[in-house]
Amino acid sequence: MPVYDPTNIFAKILRGELPCHKIYEDDKAFAFLDIMPRASGHALVLPKAAARNILDVSPDDLAYVMKVAQKIAKASVEVFGADGVTIQQFNESAGGQVVFHLHVHVIPRKAGVALKPPASVKEAPDVLADQAKQLSAALK
Repeated sequence: MPVYDPTNIFAKILRGELPCHKIYEDDKAFAFLDIMPRASGHALVLPKAAARNILDVSPDDLAYVMKVAQKIAKASVEVFGADGVTIQQFNESAGGQVVFHLHVHVIPRKAGVALKPPASVKEAPDVLADQAKQLSAALK
């Protein structure tokens, strides 16, 4: 299996080398909004530990990331008036993974509204900033 590459874009975000619209952080996990969301409020939850994906992450770090994903899912339903939530997690290129740092997608959903295609529309920074502010407040 390929090894973890510390130069991946999410590792750079975790180190503060690249900007993001952060919604949550603690000593073990970090969450921010996807800049090309498939729906309003589309968030990504990452372990702070270096982990390529589910195949190499420690069970404790994986469990913690899912705990945070659940917390964000509940806040997303409240903030965005969602009817449901889609949780996605991809592993290796054959499994659809594009960025090789473990991450879980938390996507609030409204009944009858299709998801945008992956990586199709870059959201306006001011919209993401407003959504991040709302989600951050709901997570406190």
